[in-house]
Amino acid sequence: MNIHSESYVCLNWDGFISIEIDVACTVVYVRRMRLHNLAMPTTDEKLAFSERLKLALRRVPEKPEGPTAVARFFNLRYLGEPVSTQTVDKWLKGRTIPKPDKLETLAKALNVDLHWLHYGPGSNGSKTKVKAPAPDDKYPPSAESIELANKIGSLTPHNRYLVEELVAQLYDDPDKG
Repeated sequence: MNIHSESYVCLNWDGFISIEIDVACTVVYVRRMRLHNLAMPTTDEKLAFSERLKLALRRVPEKPEGPTAVARFFNLRYLGEPVSTQTVDKWLKGRTIPKPDKLETLAKALNVDLHWLHYGPGSNGSKTKVKAPAPDDKYPPSAESIELANKIGSLTPHNRYLVEELVAQLYDDPDKG
């Protein structure tokens, strides 16, 4: 006896996927699940996210270093289930990218653009919008400084590190007036 079996996968308009298994014209199993992301991020995308995250972490006043400090920094701001140190370690090592709700919390906490944190600078060539400086901003950003920051951001991680070290040395030079 040969029983005919077919499977159907259907992506619905509401973002759900339905899987039906039909055995001998009787639907045996129907499963609906919400799709979060159809395309899995590549290894390069995960590593690039990690670099952007580390860069943003160096720029916040708290400067959390290491997975434990970053997990604490994140969990104090996140309203959902706290993340573990191991999860943050995966973010920092470029093994995973956080889910959208966590990305949103990270972007707000780090005061960076959500799209930039997740995907990097836009490829459409548009200029970065300058935020109005806070009244107590010692060095308000100019269009030139943002363009320079974008150029530095597009360097390889090693060259970006060298530029940051050079600027730190010049900035901390006691001979400068």
